[in-house]
This record gives sequence, structure tokens and C-alpha cells, in this order.
Amino acid sequence: ELLFQKMSCNYLYRSVSHRLPNFICYTPIAPTILSHKSPFCPSRRRRQSRSFSISAGNSFTWDDVFRVPESPQNDDSALSGFFDKIKLCNRDLEKQCEFMPFVIEDQIIGYVHHGFADFLKPFQNVFIFPQDNTYGSHFGCYCTLHPNLSTPNDRTKAVANVVKSLGELIPGIRNELFPVTSAFGEHIFFGLERAAAPYFGIKAYGVHMNGYLEKGGKEFLWLGKRSEQKTTYPGMLDHLIAGGLPHDISCGENLIKECEEEAGIPRSISHTAKPVGAVSYVDIEGYRMKRDVLFCYDLKLPDGFIPHNEDGEVESFRLVPVTKVANIIQNTSFFKANCNLVITDFLFRHGHIKPEVFGYLKLLQSLRSGYCS
Repeated sequence: ELLFQKMSCNYLYRSVSHRLPNFICYTPIAPTILSHKSPFCPSRRRRQSRSFSISAGNSFTWDDVFRVPESPQNDDSALSGFFDKIKLCNRDLEKQCEFMPFVIEDQIIGYVHHGFADFLKPFQNVFIFPQDNTYGSHFGCYCTLHPNLSTPNDRTKAVANVVKSLGELIPGIRNELFPVTSAFGEHIFFGLERAAAPYFGIKAYGVHMNGYLEKGGKEFLWLGKRSEQKTTYPGMLDHLIAGGLPHDISCGENLIKECEEEAGIPRSISHTAKPVGAVSYVDIEGYRMKRDVLFCYDLKLPDGFIPHNEDGEVESFRLVPVTKVANIIQNTSFFKANCNLVITDFLFRHGHIKPEVFGYLKLLQSLRSGYCS
């Protein structure tokens, strides 16, 4: 059976079931993001001006955080700030046609920008580009690894050498390997440097946790402010725990490890964290296609527990009313971008966003704008 999905640049991704048993080649972007030009987008309907807004490039203090004003809750624009943050994590979707499939063993495991491919072509013993549009490539070719690289270990070493050779083209090398698979839990083809993952468009997975407590009939979230020395999103707000998922550890064990490192939460508490689902997105920026799936957890913390950072990546923590956190997301750019999705998911599940508000279902759907696989 052939499945055709029309892409924004007017070409087709086709299934190749005759060559790929039980596998369908599909568009990497789920069509759930609404443009502000759409008459059905809540942020277009009576959109409110937002006078209190500090861009992500400017520094801010906790005092600024607590001064964020209340947002309107009962008119058609009540969810507009949330839609803005969803869109921020799903930029430039119309540019997906600039990427060619990255294929291993007849499985599409990523997407490579045609411009970035020019930097890979000199490494002919590692990357090859067959002239074949079987996988729906707009460019009449796709990217794959040299057939001599037949084992995961050989592929890992060869690609790592290329990434190292490209130098500053791929900044922020962490010496942390992410598993390269066609879907979560499937066969691992090789390990790829975490910083390079978006340049090859592979799916990356992470664990993100909201730490909350209840007192006086109200809910509060612990928030962290990232260190100014962080190479990514320095000084911005984070929910309590977040970390990428390496290739050699389970989600649950990785979360326990991150709890200890990032907030000093002992295993005796962190093991009670509840898995509550996942959010996903696809973000295109230049040569990068960031295809992330974030596994979400909730941890109800005891009153009196105060987090303390162990790895130097968090500057400080504050306990913030959930209603205030919602206003921060709606009215500012204080949060690291993907944290907005994880906290918005929490707001749905804990009843802080109600179905009576216009756009409820569309916002709920848009939290999983990338394919969760």
C-alpha cells in the first residue's frame, strides 16, 4: 500500500513498502501547528498586547519573574501565549524540503540539509550519496554510510572522526553519545555525539520532570535558573529536572541520576516520580533539524524539601505558584524553549487549562507536533 503525504515544498514523500517491509516513509513533521494567519488560531482572535516581555537574549532576575502580571483567562486570546511557545519549538517547518533522508539498512533514521551534505561529501570513506529518490528525496539522492562500515562500533568511530574534523561547524561538543535508531527502543545503528544529532536530523530523547508540591489548597512548582556559564540557554528558567537520554541507560534510571545531579533529590524520593507521557517537536534552524521526544514525569515533593544543585548547571531554585508559572510562559521568554511544552502539559493534566477555553484541543494536540516514535 502506498501512502502519499504532500510536503510544503510540493514534493512527495513516498512509502517504499516493496523495499522496506513494515516500514512507511513519512513526512517528519506532523501538521498540527497553526499559523497566526489561520482564522482558527486562538492567538489571532482578539490577540492581546503583551507589554511585559523580555527576550531570551536579555538577562533577568527572580524579581522580574515574580513581577510578571496576570493574563486574561476568559476571552478568546487566553491561550495565545501558549501557542506562541509551541510555535517557537517548531520553527521553519516550510524548510523541511531542504533536507534529504539519512538512511541506514533501508531505514530512514534522520535528515541531512543539502548544504551540510556538502561538508560531508569529502569524507568519501564514511558518507555516500546515492543518486536515488526512492526515499522521497527532493534532491534525487539520499545520505547513507559507506557499506564498509557494517557494525555499530565501526560507524560510531567513523562518524565521530568526521564530527571532530568539522570543528566549529558543530559547536558544543559534549562527548556524550545518543543512540541512532529508526524509533524508540529499536535496533541501535550507531552512537552519535549529542551536539551533532540535529545536524543529522536523528531523533533525540530526553527525560523532563516537574517537581511540585501542594499546600494551602494550591499547587507550586520548583523552578531552576540555569547557570550563566551554560553553553545553551544560559540564565534562563528550567523546570526542576531535564536531561538527554544516552544510549546506555533507561529512562527511569536516567531520571534518578539527573535528580541527584541537578537538584540533590535522593533516590528514596526520586524513585516515586511518575511517568505521565511525552511531548514532541521538530525545530529547523539553518542546517539543523531538531527532532525531539521528551518523556515527562511528575514528582510530588514533600513540603520542606529544598533542591540544591550538585553539578554547577543551575544557579538557583525558587518555589513558584503554578498560576504564576502559567503567566510566565504566556507573557515572557524566560523559559528554555522546550520547557514550555513540558510545563504546559502539566497544566493540562492538573486542570489549570480547562476545556471551556477556546483552542483547548488544538493546544493539547500541538504538544506532540513531532512524531512520537
